[in-house]
Amino acid sequence: MVDSSRIARNCERAVITAYQELKQVGTNDVSAFNACTTLYRIHHPESSLNEARRLVSEWIDHHVVKKSNEPTKGCDCAVK
Repeated sequence: MVDSSRIARNCERAVITAYQELKQVGTNDVSAFNACTTLYRIHHPESSLNEARRLVSEWIDHHVVKKSNEPTKGCDCAVK
């Protein structure tokens, strides 16, 4: 499991945390991905569905699949 506390962007951290928790309780990949796309759009209602899907898939690939500790390009929101 990825330590999401090191992810600077709030929306990105929320997406990765939610994805991991959903997968831990047995949610299938597609349902977890769709839920995380919805979560991203709650953080960014101005985002198109395609943009949300692209970012969520990039973040899951980066943090969960590749287990990278490097920052991502991500969205344009303020990093806190």
